[in-house]
Amino acid sequence: MAWSAPRYVVPPAPYGTDHARVTIVGGGLVGLTMALDLARRGIASVVLDDDNTVSVGSRAICFAKRTLEIFSRLGLGKQMLAKGITWRQGRVFFHDREVFAFDLLPEEGHEHPAFINLQQYYAEAWLVEACAATGLVDLRWKHRAAGTVPREDGATLTVMAPDATYRLDTDWLLACDGARSTIRRALNLPFTGQVFQDRFLIADVTMQAGFPTERRFWFDPPFHPGQSVLLHKQPDDLWRIDFQLGWDADPELESRPDRVYPRVRAMLGPDVAFNLEWISVYTFRCRRLERFVHGRTIFVGDSAHQVSPFGARGGNGGVQDADNLGWKLAAVLNGQAPEALIASYDAERLPAADENILHSTRATDFITPKSPAARAYRDAVLELAEHFAFARPLVNSGRLSRPAVLMDSPLNAPDDVTGGAAPGTAAPDAPVLCDGEPDWLLRHIAGFCLLVFSSPRPLDLPLGVTPLFIADAPIRGALEDHTGLVRARFGVTPGMAVLMRPDQHVAARLRAPEGALVAAALARAMGHG
Repeated sequence: MAWSAPRYVVPPAPYGTDHARVTIVGGGLVGLTMALDLARRGIASVVLDDDNTVSVGSRAICFAKRTLEIFSRLGLGKQMLAKGITWRQGRVFFHDREVFAFDLLPEEGHEHPAFINLQQYYAEAWLVEACAATGLVDLRWKHRAAGTVPREDGATLTVMAPDATYRLDTDWLLACDGARSTIRRALNLPFTGQVFQDRFLIADVTMQAGFPTERRFWFDPPFHPGQSVLLHKQPDDLWRIDFQLGWDADPELESRPDRVYPRVRAMLGPDVAFNLEWISVYTFRCRRLERFVHGRTIFVGDSAHQVSPFGARGGNGGVQDADNLGWKLAAVLNGQAPEALIASYDAERLPAADENILHSTRATDFITPKSPAARAYRDAVLELAEHFAFARPLVNSGRLSRPAVLMDSPLNAPDDVTGGAAPGTAAPDAPVLCDGEPDWLLRHIAGFCLLVFSSPRPLDLPLGVTPLFIADAPIRGALEDHTGLVRARFGVTPGMAVLMRPDQHVAARLRAPEGALVAAALARAMGHG
């Protein structure tokens, strides 16, 4: 069935000045994820968006394993996996020859695949439904945030609805309004970084094609000489093709179907029937704000940082921003943590953004060499990679998204364990048996959870920490680590414990589940120092 974009009911403007504890500006992928994460933690929010539908075109299509784990925690994982195109292999071509292939998930024992391809509008539509079902998300379609004035205790927004303009006072303002953020402009906050002098064309193409389900990247192919091309398969017989155009290309001219058809035809040959669904031209940007937290106004996703699309780090990074911020803001609003905990969002997500920007910049430099020497180096690497394994790691068609390791986070407890998932690492998944039935570890980790690698027994734990016992053999009240992968991936031995944060990151690895040790690690993870 062909996709039909929903149109949501536009609510009337409230009478007089309105108030919200949390206001999210931007009802796209990141803003809706932020709202749903908060709702799952019992926090209500108002979402303002200047349209009354979801995004147009495929946009962020590659959802990485960590992002799928987050959406599974939020209740959307099954439908995303059912609809999405699962892939784990990529191929790189130079001219008309395959240089090499790579596997993105070489080890087994994970519930989720390395990536799925899924049009962003599907994810957004499901997020809207899930947000509405919570009863805690006030979705205000076509209510545009026209400006903001920060206050010490929040912010005051000017909101333009179709029937009236009104004032909205909010205790916390989360700017999820994308690369052209109104909130960022209102606060006059500049980006630092660079804009690359190159343009790419995105074409969403419907066709019955014989390409396998994998990522394909061409350098200087005969059908698009001197440039690069990327191909991804999506659901509904839709294919995403990115064509490098060069800096001198006219975006308006190159967006015309009569310009795009010949490019696609040259790639597919004369016998493949196809239709163009969506066309867009973009420029690479790798940059970020100096800080994401500005008092009680916080920037999330593309409003805070921008990367090139090669590597699928934009949408995935934004979802992981929301995953990082949601539990912290909920803890502050519920009186469980000091407001100082919010500063750790900067401490953790700024390095994550820098990592994404670094990988994105390096990929862009390799894909679009700006000098004869750079091009000669790139082409030599590609020639060598076809025959010699040592050269293959030097080929950079986009280092694909991986979760950042928050190794320098102030929330991490000191760690003296060698190997495995150290504090600041997103929890590795692993197969387990629950009452003898096959299951997965991450399904059982929620809130502050203490993984205890022993038989169940009474523990003197701080309020708010739930024990999860993991044993090597079938024992009532414990998950069975029947493959040994749980202990191996966390780098622990019997009798040890691991404190998990509500975003399923490791807070501490402890030699024993002693109450005082757990309490100290919990206090640190909650921003008490």
